[in-house]
Amino acid sequence: MSRYWSDLVRQLTPYVPGEQPRGDGLIKLNTNESPYQPSPAVLTAIAAVSGDSLRLYPDPESVALKQAFAWRNGLQPEQVFIGNGSDEVLAHTFQALLKHDKPVYFPDISYSFYPVWCELYGISHCDAPVVKDFSIDPAAYPADNGGIIIPNPNAPTGVLMELDAIRSLLRSSCDSVVVIDEAYIDFGGESAVRLIGEFDNLLVVQTLSKARALAGLRVGIAMGSVELIEGLERVKNSFNSYPLDVVAQRAALASLADEEYFQQSCQRVVASREFVCREMTALGFAVLPSAANFVFATHAQRLARDLFVDLRERGIIVRYFDKPRIDNYLRITIGTDVQCGALLSALRDLI
Repeated sequence: MSRYWSDLVRQLTPYVPGEQPRGDGLIKLNTNESPYQPSPAVLTAIAAVSGDSLRLYPDPESVALKQAFAWRNGLQPEQVFIGNGSDEVLAHTFQALLKHDKPVYFPDISYSFYPVWCELYGISHCDAPVVKDFSIDPAAYPADNGGIIIPNPNAPTGVLMELDAIRSLLRSSCDSVVVIDEAYIDFGGESAVRLIGEFDNLLVVQTLSKARALAGLRVGIAMGSVELIEGLERVKNSFNSYPLDVVAQRAALASLADEEYFQQSCQRVVASREFVCREMTALGFAVLPSAANFVFATHAQRLARDLFVDLRERGIIVRYFDKPRIDNYLRITIGTDVQCGALLSALRDLI
C-alpha cells in the first residue's frame, strides 16, 4: 500500500474483470464476448482510416454516431450520449444522475461494478433482493430513492425483466432516474428505448461490445430525455472531451450500417444458447432462462467451484462467482459451435 495514496484509494475495493488469458489454446467462455468477428464493413472502415485522421483530434461530440443511433431508435440526436464503452457511460451516470442524498437501489445479484462506482463517488446504496427464481420484482424498490439501476437482462443471471415491470418502476419512481443497463438486450429482450417518449426519468444504456463484437474498441451509448443527456454531457466535458477516437467512431458507424450481419450474428448466438441449455439440462443442470449471450447454471451433484477448476484443467475458462446465493452457479459464455461442443463434451466427462 503506497504512502502516496489518498484515503479514498486506500478504502476502495476495485472491480475484478473476467480473466483475459495470455496463453494459446484455451477456450474462453468467461467474459461474454462475441464468438464471431464484427461485420466485414467494420474492418474495411478501420483500414480506410488515414494517418491524417489520426493526427487530428476526433469529433468530441461523435455527431455522426449520435445521428445514426437516434435514427435507429426513433430519437433526436440530442437524446443520445456516446462514451468510451458502456462502463464509462455508467460511471458518468452515477456522477451526473445518481449522486443524491437518498440511496441508489440495484439488485442484490447484479453487475458487481455498481457498488464500486458508489464507493468511488461517495454514493450511498441499497440492495433490492431478487426473487427466489432470480427474477426482479418492482415492488422491492421503494418509491423514495435516489435512483435505480438494473441490468436487463440481468448479469450474471441472464434473466429478463419485461417492459411492463419496467413501466411499473418508472411510474413509482417518477422523482428519480431509472437506469436500464442493456448490455445484452440484443439476444432476446425488448429494449426499453421505446419507453423514453413516455418517461423523462428513463435512461437506457447500451454497448457495442457484445452483439456487435466491438469489445476491443469500447463504444457505449446512453439514450433518454434531453435533460438527462445534458447532465451526462456536463460530466463528460469536465472529465474527457474526446472520449471516442476516430477509429472507434468509424467502426461503430459501419457496424450500425450492416443490420443484416448484426441480426444474423445475434440469431446464431441465440440458437447456440438454446442448444447448450437443452444439452446441459439433459446432464442434470438447472439452467436459468437466459435472454443474454451466456447461461447461468448449477448442478445438484457437483459443486460449481469444482467444475470451474476441472474445466480450466481441460482448457475451458468459464466464470465463477464466490458470492452468497450464487456460489454454486457457473456463468458460461456462448461460443462458436466448436467451442460449445468442446464445453459439452467436457461436462459429459465430468458429470
